[in-house]
Amino acid sequence: MAGKQQNVAIFTTASLPWMTGTAVNPLFRAAYLAKAGNWEVTLVVPWLSNGDQILVYPNKMKFSSPAEQEAYVRRWLEERIGVLPRFNIKFYPGKFSTEKRSILPVGDISQTISDDKADIAVLEEPEHLTWYHHGRRWKTKFRKVIGVVHTNYLEYVKREKNGYISAFILKHINSWVTDIYCHKVIRLSAATQDVPRSAICNVHGVNPKFIEIGKLKHQQLCQKEQAFFKGAYYIGKMVWSKGYTELLHLLHKHQMELSGLKMELYGSGEDSDEVKASAERLSLDIRVYPGRDHGDSIFHDYKVFVNPSTTDVVCTTTAEALAMGKIVICANHPSNEFFKRFPNCHMYNTEKEFVRLTMKALGEDPVPLSDELRHELSWEAATERFVRVADIAPTVSVGQKAPSSKHFMRISTLELQKNMEEASAFFHNTISGIETARCVFGAIPNTLQPDEQQCKELGWNLH
Repeated sequence: MAGKQQNVAIFTTASLPWMTGTAVNPLFRAAYLAKAGNWEVTLVVPWLSNGDQILVYPNKMKFSSPAEQEAYVRRWLEERIGVLPRFNIKFYPGKFSTEKRSILPVGDISQTISDDKADIAVLEEPEHLTWYHHGRRWKTKFRKVIGVVHTNYLEYVKREKNGYISAFILKHINSWVTDIYCHKVIRLSAATQDVPRSAICNVHGVNPKFIEIGKLKHQQLCQKEQAFFKGAYYIGKMVWSKGYTELLHLLHKHQMELSGLKMELYGSGEDSDEVKASAERLSLDIRVYPGRDHGDSIFHDYKVFVNPSTTDVVCTTTAEALAMGKIVICANHPSNEFFKRFPNCHMYNTEKEFVRLTMKALGEDPVPLSDELRHELSWEAATERFVRVADIAPTVSVGQKAPSSKHFMRISTLELQKNMEEASAFFHNTISGIETARCVFGAIPNTLQPDEQQCKELGWNLH
């Protein structure tokens, strides 16, 4: 007899139209898990009130209700993957932290899933979702809790004032909360912090349209046609920590060796003006443009994607560039380990290698991508990897053997660990319930419970 269909609830820290990795990748994960057909899938995303929507969403986009935002999300996904598989979308109350530049949950967000549907929880950015969690313990509510670490928080924090002290404290807090709230954690690459019970596996894929672009370029190359008419480019959110520091340092220091290089940078962000000013001071032909979708036709004809960023965990734009058949120049860094198997990914260890590989790439054609490697970049393959590493494949239900009472007086190591973990979780729950303590550790004030406005917008009863 086959077991009943399991429920998978995917909780994440952002939602479209914010074009950030934690909005896009969990959405694709939900769709492709649902497409596989073995699970009843629910994607749980933050709902922001009007004031926060203005701060977060591009082009002053606003939604008057969760239903309106859900319709937008489904339409966006349908334009990229075609007919949508059946999955649910639910919203939890969130607030935007201007200091952290991210959305933080309000109240106990595990309540968005009813107890009868609480089989498997996937926490996208588990540390972020549990720093200030106060309420039902995730491991108590759900039979299995899988964390997926997206962000190299320690690397970002180190770049701030007193960064190394903050990073030391954050490292221990992250280990603590993931240990007490997750059964298993998937790290996308070794560029992330090591946490208890974790495994390294890239469980992300690329939007199918990038693979289609790559197939077209593959045909052109096989027919000896010119597939790429433009040189080098970089795309990324225009903040210094997203690779622009490293890129402009390399371009500035090696202007002589790179003479003749033409390069375009695409991005929008807080540091746009400074990045543009720094680029203009170079003797090289470097042009800076506002950010746009990487799938835009303007990018199809570039041959070389230069990405020196080392703050990413697994760079989505690098995967997209490889899927489109381009040559990628990137640092030999743990965040790029997954891409080493791709013949068009050229990694440098030194600045001299960066110069040599960049100039060489501009003078040669990319190697046509094999079907096998193209599949590795797809969401189908990413979903297969996720199911395998998370160990959530449907199983046949069998009767459980009753525990032996032979050693009822002896406390096993496992029992001891469990008791210590429960005490640790109790302590975290106590601290996270004290408003002063929450604020000291960076929580947004008055976020223990959603306010009346958020409850009204979500159609929740105010307790």
